[in-house]
Amino acid sequence: MRKAFVPRVHALPPGRGVLPIHLGVASSRERQRRGSNVAQPKANTILQCMDNLEDLGLVDDDDIVLDEAALTLALQDHAEIDVGPYEDVLSDIASRLDGVGVGAADASERAACLAQVLAAEFGFSGDAKTYDNPDNADLIRVIDRLRGLPISLSILYVAAARRIGWTAEILNLPGHVLVMVGDEAKPVIIDPFRGGAQVDAGEIIALLAPAKSGVTAAVRHVSAMKNRAILVRLLLNQATRAERAGDRRRALMLYRRMTSIAPEYSHPWWERARLELVDNDIAAARASLIAMLEITREPTLRERVTGILDALATA
Repeated sequence: MRKAFVPRVHALPPGRGVLPIHLGVASSRERQRRGSNVAQPKANTILQCMDNLEDLGLVDDDDIVLDEAALTLALQDHAEIDVGPYEDVLSDIASRLDGVGVGAADASERAACLAQVLAAEFGFSGDAKTYDNPDNADLIRVIDRLRGLPISLSILYVAAARRIGWTAEILNLPGHVLVMVGDEAKPVIIDPFRGGAQVDAGEIIALLAPAKSGVTAAVRHVSAMKNRAILVRLLLNQATRAERAGDRRRALMLYRRMTSIAPEYSHPWWERARLELVDNDIAAARASLIAMLEITREPTLRERVTGILDALATA
């Protein structure tokens, strides 16, 4: 019989309340003292080696630890926070999953374990009531509130699975993301926003139906996202909501973060330049457009960017 777990409380810094009670598994610091079979991030994890966001932009995509990187992004808005308790939560999730998942051999069993740990035990779920709340894309606040967007919750699911050696990916669909568990011929797809519920083919077709080219062509849109693209998607959710709320300066700051962590992605450079022009910061906008031109190979887009640069030169 497996030894019972004893609940424990994660204390947060003053003014942040208390993290919910979770099943008592050893913290990351305790595991380091005792040793553990749970896969932990490499010695040079994002939080340990990054001096600024530009460092994240230099990390190979496969070396990005998703939950650690998302936590790093959240820390940009919470400089006063002690990150330790949040790192412990991430490690505790993985440890609990490692225990629950003993003997889970196929994708269906592993998907069920993820739902049990993340949703049923730790209590993470989608925030359907206040979906557009910026906190839903901030991993620190997601951990505080146990609520989040599909992208932030998917990061928690995928990162936990990967920490214990399971294969999991975030799938990009029009207007939504899902998690694919397993890499065999029959992987299982789940929806972290709905408590890790399994998603069947009919539901995926329904999600694809709004695509302009129809369901058949839309299948091309279902693809596993790269780690860096996932982080950009997380920040993009915050930026679009900030601009929609009239906070252009915060939106611009978020696009600048995107260009720091993903300098080879053209869309954040374009949006950054657009907002810099709104601020009448011509020099900054030119620099952003030049950076975009250096990474863009698509002829039509290059022509458009070049035209704007020419116009700005004579402004």
